Amino acid sequence: MARRQLIGLFVLLAGLSIVPVAMAEAGASRGLASANRLESHLLDEINVARKAHSLRPLRLNQALGAAAQEHSFDMVVRGFFDHALDGGSPADRVGRFYSATGFRMWVVGENLLWASPTVNARRAVRAWLRSPGHRANLLAPRWREVGIAAVRADSAPGYFQGREVTVLTVDFGARA
Repeated sequence: MARRQLIGLFVLLAGLSIVPVAMAEAGASRGLASANRLESHLLDEINVARKAHSLRPLRLNQALGAAAQEHSFDMVVRGFFDHALDGGSPADRVGRFYSATGFRMWVVGENLLWASPTVNARRAVRAWLRSPGHRANLLAPRWREVGIAAVRADSAPGYFQGREVTVLTVDFGARA
């Protein structure tokens, strides 16, 4: 059986600057958008930070990306901000996409961020680097792959109190 480990962290931010968004099929009618350019820029900024610390760059993994996308949309639609809802395990959630089958070791980590609807990649990564736990996640040498999701909502319920928000999920992974 593969060993599972989750490293999870989050940070709350407000008031940053905008990146254009493309409407996603799943949420276009509810004012939801997937911020594809922001996702791409986040990968670049994460790898700039890793390179500055002599770490290998991360490569996108479609399965981790799907896990991150589902989680960001879920948080925005259901109005919560956390690594798991209803007592669920973040490792189980990510594991539905990023399988441990055929590997002796499986490890995942996650950084979350929500901001006013305008957030850019450089400010998000800088905020994570100022937070010891998030910094440890971004700069962990064990990571090989990453999935990134940025979802913007015109009016998010619950935790977000109807505000216009952008929610970021970055899922890190390694399998051996």
